[in-house]
Amino acid sequence: MKKYGLLALRIIIAVTLIQTLRFKLTAHPDSVYIFTKVGLEPIGRIGIGIIELIAGILLLINKRAWLGAAITIGVISGAVIMHLTSLGIEINNDGGILFLTAVFILISSIVIFYTQRKSIPYINKKKEIKV
Repeated sequence: MKKYGLLALRIIIAVTLIQTLRFKLTAHPDSVYIFTKVGLEPIGRIGIGIIELIAGILLLINKRAWLGAAITIGVISGAVIMHLTSLGIEINNDGGILFLTAVFILISSIVIFYTQRKSIPYINKKKEIKV
C-alpha cells in the first residue's frame, strides 16, 4: 500500500507541475501578474515553467524520482518564500489556493525525496576495501 501511495503522490505532484505549465507558457494574466510582482517576468516565468516540466517528467521515472523531487523542492521553496514575502498568501482573490497548493507540493516533494534517498547515485553505496 505504501508503494502505491507514494506512486500516487508522485503522479499528483507531476500532473500539478505539468498542468500549471500552460498558465506560464501562454502568459496567462495571473502568471504575468505574479512574475511581474516578484521581478521575474518574462524570463523567470518561462524558465521556471521549463524547470517544472523537467521535474514533473523526472518524478514519473522511478529511478529518477529523487531528482524530480529535489528540483521540485528547490523551485517550490522559492514559490513559498515569494508568497510569504512579496506576494502574500492570497493572490487576486484566490482564497490562498496557490499558496496552499505550493505548500502541499513542497511537503509532498520532501516526502518523496526522503523515501527515494537510497536511489541517489553514490549515496549509501558501500565501498569495497581491498587489502
